[in-house]
Amino acid sequence: MQKLALPFALALVLAACGGGNSEPAKPAAAPEAAKPAPAAAAPAAPVVANPAAQWDARLSSVLAGSWRSDANKARDAYRHPKETLAFFGLKPGQTVIEITPGGGWYTEILAPLMKGQGKLVAAVIDPASVEKEGTKNYLTKSNGGLKDKIAADAERYSEVELREFAQAAPKLGEPGSADVVLTFRNVHNFMMWNSDKAMFQSAFDVLKPGGVLGVTDHRAAAGADLAKTKDSGYIPEEYVIKLATDAGFVLEGKSEVNANAKDTKDYEKGVWTLPPSLALGETDKAKYVAIGESDRMTLKFVKPNAPTPPGAPVEPVKQ
Repeated sequence: MQKLALPFALALVLAACGGGNSEPAKPAAAPEAAKPAPAAAAPAAPVVANPAAQWDARLSSVLAGSWRSDANKARDAYRHPKETLAFFGLKPGQTVIEITPGGGWYTEILAPLMKGQGKLVAAVIDPASVEKEGTKNYLTKSNGGLKDKIAADAERYSEVELREFAQAAPKLGEPGSADVVLTFRNVHNFMMWNSDKAMFQSAFDVLKPGGVLGVTDHRAAAGADLAKTKDSGYIPEEYVIKLATDAGFVLEGKSEVNANAKDTKDYEKGVWTLPPSLALGETDKAKYVAIGESDRMTLKFVKPNAPTPPGAPVEPVKQ
């Protein structure tokens, strides 16, 4: 009996220790690693307004400005400043020279438009450089009015530079210092003062390569004789183009934005018969008011980039 008890006790011990055919216990599963939190979404890129649209809106705001008289605003229908300046390619950051602004009709648009956005120079003829007494008196009065206009409204005109030049030997500024030169209805005056060729050359000299000369003026009938029209204020378009191209400019474009098909160009007192001058007073006033302001050429010229010096290496064309 004692011999049987010993094997039986041994079997019990082995069973308690996990022996026999039982499978070994599986190790406990490792805890699942924590998943990284999803990355925060990148902030949306700020919406940047179209610079061209901003500039267009700025110009519209200037044209509606309270400092412009109702009479001046009424002339927008004939002078089309918004379309004209767009055609000439005016934009922020430019140095703009306006030649002989007269009473400042365009200056009151250009000055607030360019303030803080570039530079405006009002280039006027020094009356002391003029020989003819009548012209000297006219320029003295005109320049004085412009100076008073600028001094009276610092909010609009504080950044305008008034720059005088000699009538017979005009210098508009340091060579290559301007991006745009503009002159509105002045070429016929330059012709009367025998300074038209010198004025176009001075515009060419002051512009940077690629710079723009913008010209508007009263347009004579096609094929008109310059000798017969120059005292009327009307000028053949071909003559203005020749003045510019002789100075070195290239004609980049023409615009009909300031055209007026009603203008017959055959009036007793020339272009001054029409508004705004109405030189005949009450005589046929309604007729001339119905015609409106003169038919005008609007021309854009560009100063070519400097030519490649002889012997300079030429960059190969990329295929």
